[in-house]
Amino acid sequence: MAAPGQSARPVLVCGEVRTCLLPSFQALDGRAAAQLLRLRADEDVRVSERPNLYVLSPEVLTGVDCRLPTANGARVRAVGTVAARAALTEGRVLQATAYFSVPATGPDLRRPWGQYLVRPGLVEPFGKLPTQATAQGVLRGAGRGELDLGMIAEGLLAGLLRHPLLDHKAPFKSRRTHLRWTAHRAPAGEGPALTRFTLAEDGLRTMELRLPEDTPAAAAAGLCEDLALHDWLLTTVVHMLDNSRLGAADGPSAVLALRPAVDHLLHLWMPRAHVDRVLGPLWDELERDPGFTRQWQSLVQRIRDQLALQTIPLLHQALSTR
Repeated sequence: MAAPGQSARPVLVCGEVRTCLLPSFQALDGRAAAQLLRLRADEDVRVSERPNLYVLSPEVLTGVDCRLPTANGARVRAVGTVAARAALTEGRVLQATAYFSVPATGPDLRRPWGQYLVRPGLVEPFGKLPTQATAQGVLRGAGRGELDLGMIAEGLLAGLLRHPLLDHKAPFKSRRTHLRWTAHRAPAGEGPALTRFTLAEDGLRTMELRLPEDTPAAAAAGLCEDLALHDWLLTTVVHMLDNSRLGAADGPSAVLALRPAVDHLLHLWMPRAHVDRVLGPLWDELERDPGFTRQWQSLVQRIRDQLALQTIPLLHQALSTR
């Protein structure tokens, strides 16, 4: 158990990322994106222009004193703060993330709030943490009265979507995706590993990681945001192709159906562009199975082939009318 005023090192990090299309007809430039994501007056928004435009908000904290989700029904009260932040990629894809770290044991008595506030993003259990049951509970989703990361992320996202900069004229329809993730502490001497990634219904994805003890929770959140962004791109383009009625629609209709992908999405594919270097190799596992980039390249080639096929008769028609 940690001594009064001290915290044990975290053994588990949990988070949830929500990803959606920014409801704006025009993508935001860096200046407007920084204005959108200025969540705090005392800390700057981070703006990166290389290799693509990526804007990251400062973190905001939510104080919590409630039960942790557990898969076995154990009632574990925990107190601390959940960190939340937002990111905007190329002024087009918006993400909101909530996450916290938790140690293996916590004090039996509640500390003064000031002691929790000096450890942003850390939640302490009362007594011993059932680590595996808590991780599985987070991936399953919070029940009534339990710490709900999705609700915190959704609250941040909802606030951003009410910003007056947005005209709510999205250039095409798309669905939100939710990625719930957990990261256990890896055994000493072992590197990071992605142990499980699953696709569920209603846009829900879950992911389990093992990370070295010294990995910052914010770096883990950055990795998960990057994976969530690219999963959203794949999901959105697949739905766009499914709804385009390729092979059945006539030339102009097919071109109009696929044009949003070309105008707004195809240039966004850039895995690990803003991921901590230590965690970048985890992308290699997703490239092997299920093969994210392989699937993306196949979709892009299919779109280009279809646009080429649909363009040929339009050119013939234009030439014949001269």
